Amino acid sequence: MSTSYPAETLLIEGPDATAFAHAQFSSNVSSLATGQWQFSAWLDPQGRVRALFHLARLADDRYLVLLRGGVAEAVAEALRRFVFRAKLSLTALPARALTAGPIMPLHAISDEAGILSLGCNTHSLQITAADIGDNDWRLPQLRAGWPWLPTQTLNELLPAALSLQRLQAVAIDKGCYPGQEIVARLHYRGGHKRHLHSVTLSQAANAGDMLCHGDREVGCVLDVLTTQDSIAALVVLTDEVAAQARNGHPDPFNDGLMMHIDTSWPA
Repeated sequence: MSTSYPAETLLIEGPDATAFAHAQFSSNVSSLATGQWQFSAWLDPQGRVRALFHLARLADDRYLVLLRGGVAEAVAEALRRFVFRAKLSLTALPARALTAGPIMPLHAISDEAGILSLGCNTHSLQITAADIGDNDWRLPQLRAGWPWLPTQTLNELLPAALSLQRLQAVAIDKGCYPGQEIVARLHYRGGHKRHLHSVTLSQAANAGDMLCHGDREVGCVLDVLTTQDSIAALVVLTDEVAAQARNGHPDPFNDGLMMHIDTSWPA
């Protein structure tokens, strides 16, 4: 099995925590109830995804950010530049382990015996103090199109390529936040030519690999999980290449890699 991912988390706490998160993040933070989580993202002014994460509201003025790729301390340090006079603190927590837990309703939170569990419908994602996590949660999330962003893709991909509107990680009808104009333009005008796909690979690959045809970069690998039966992956592809694959006329990538598209998602 593939290497498990660590739990990179940070806390946002204080009287202005909600206002700050709502202004900086792309989801509708003000609508998030205590005891619930939502997908969210932090975008740069050009609309590219700096960080993708679960945002869990632990209390009225206390939020936990569980990054889906990236390093908590780096994200916390970058966010601190925008605090100004807001009454809040940003604290990167020590890396912990991620494990699969019992079935919980989607978006629910449980915090018992030092284990924070995020409900994911068919399972829960648990943040624990264990030394080693597991991969049991990764395949259902990969197949559901929940992206995990390798370092090479941070600050590179637009929300539409990651299907973030489908996950309600970006909001169209809230006030301004970094990258909001780009998100709205792509929503109303369309035109983005790269989208998210769950695929089965013909051979091993690594998260972060670029996918090339000749001298053209036509996609990237976000996540790979090798099981006893297959090599499952989540990839971003140009619409042209995805259409060729679906029509039964795929060209191998530069390293001879082939893939079968299992599921595709819109923006």
